Amino acid sequence: RTVEPLEYYRRFLKENCRPDGRELGEFRTTTVNIGKCLCSITTADGSALVKLGNTTVICGVKAELAAPAADSANKGYIVPNVELPSLCAERFRSGPPGEEAQAASQFIADVIENSQMIVKEDLCIASGKLAWVLYCDIICLDYDGNLLDASVFALLAALKNVQLPSVMINEETGLSEVNLKQKNPLVLRKHPVATSFAIFDDTLLIVDPTAEEEDLATGTVTIVTDGEGRLCSVHKPGGSPLTGAKLQDCITRAITRHKEVKKLIDKVIKSITPK
Repeated sequence: RTVEPLEYYRRFLKENCRPDGRELGEFRTTTVNIGKCLCSITTADGSALVKLGNTTVICGVKAELAAPAADSANKGYIVPNVELPSLCAERFRSGPPGEEAQAASQFIADVIENSQMIVKEDLCIASGKLAWVLYCDIICLDYDGNLLDASVFALLAALKNVQLPSVMINEETGLSEVNLKQKNPLVLRKHPVATSFAIFDDTLLIVDPTAEEEDLATGTVTIVTDGEGRLCSVHKPGGSPLTGAKLQDCITRAITRHKEVKKLIDKVIKSITPK
């Protein structure tokens, strides 16, 4: 495994399994904690912690009030940011965000935009005067591959946990008045879920790759689908090309994965909802 890791992997892949015992199309054990259960971020308006095997990601959403942009007077803002601190893996260094963190942040921004999970007009309180800004901070606590799936899952779970207070603008003073006693859940129009694959030797697809598998792969591809089975985006940063048939296989598997993730989120939300 140390001297010739690729050959070591190929021996397993020929038998349609992986060194960790999983089948090629099998995900690692996935868990999610939402809100103030275990992963409490007391200053956040919504939070979630997702574990995908050893990969652990936490997402905190902070809502603030701001004036809308002049050219988007009736829209709020969503600002995602992915952090890969040095404590989550040896490959990352302290300091400014590296290339991988920046690419992940852009990927999350694209998912939010392409899926229309939040319509920015819904974040507007008074056109041209006041709107919500949602800062979505996603921090990797332990990195073992497949950051994108875990990040999208954590983002979705945290946003489903957000409760925004009622806000009105006083017509006499022109100032905003926030009623913290009256809160409403954030409106999520879509529920995107990411499913990532690693490509081995240009032909073989394995789902939910570990960090080791990502390093040995000849390419990766991430499929994002919504609850209606619609394709939101395909993220393929170079590497081996995919045939139409292989891509369709990935999309079919991604739709199945979406149902699994939705069932998991619904179960956790039901367990923390006051009866």
